[in-house]
Amino acid sequence: MDFYLYLLTLLSLLSQSTALWCYQSQYSCDDTCRDPSHWAAQFPSCGGLRQSPINIVTSKVHVNSALPPFDFFGHTDTINITVENKGHSAHFALPLSVRLTGGALPGHYRAAQFHFHWGGKGRPGSEHTIDGERFPIELHIVHIKEPYSSLAEAEHDMAGIALLAFLFEETTDDHPHLDTVIAALGKVQNNGSSTVIKNFRLSDIIPSAKDLHSYYRYVGSMTTPGCEQAVAWTLFQKTLSISSRQLDAISQQCRFWTGQPMTDIFRPTQPLDGRVVYLSGAGASQTTAIHLWFGVFLVVLWTVALIQ
Repeated sequence: MDFYLYLLTLLSLLSQSTALWCYQSQYSCDDTCRDPSHWAAQFPSCGGLRQSPINIVTSKVHVNSALPPFDFFGHTDTINITVENKGHSAHFALPLSVRLTGGALPGHYRAAQFHFHWGGKGRPGSEHTIDGERFPIELHIVHIKEPYSSLAEAEHDMAGIALLAFLFEETTDDHPHLDTVIAALGKVQNNGSSTVIKNFRLSDIIPSAKDLHSYYRYVGSMTTPGCEQAVAWTLFQKTLSISSRQLDAISQQCRFWTGQPMTDIFRPTQPLDGRVVYLSGAGASQTTAIHLWFGVFLVVLWTVALIQ
């Protein structure tokens, strides 16, 4: 009898230790998975003080003129990439030839994969927000600092992971190359399924380095468990385009590991906890110019009103 109780206790502990995490959209009272508000119970780092994503308050960012442009390598290469449904999102694996330097990052970084975060049924789904605004979709490109060979190795270095983030805005016209991505997602509907995109170029999705001088920078974490606090985040000011048709389509292709439609795959924003968000000098110049032109516009309106 004692052995029987011991076995039940052991099985219970094993079940708890391997409990799966999920997004809020998956969670229900019948599920045993942990939604974002309970991730820290199983993954302690998720309760740390350098968590991501965050809401960026543009009036409170600090301009840093020492944040230079990036140098991208392999972004224009034609490659074959594997796409896999990971149960929580779909990862697009990138070869070792895709790399980056610059951006005031302490070393050379090689790309590991990219993935998207989206909403569903017209709901916005970006992870980061700007002045409280959530965008339709967000792209993350994950890089690992050399000579580390995995996220597990890199997480012991505060800047062991460099993550590039791009926000999308909804437009009337299709993004010319996103249909290839959407078609691939349609081939990996179920957890564990995979496919290959042939003749893919990363430069078809994101702009060249010369158009990416303006960005926000802060230290944070991965946005999924184990929430490794080793990420140098770069969120570019330049937004990418996606049509309403593509936005609807991208959120209807895959299913979670639970079999539910893969929608609203984003973590809620986390407290800043005293961290500073920096803005590159180029971004600050652009913002200042916008404010200046807006000020001139107001003066003109005020002058016209007085004349009338």
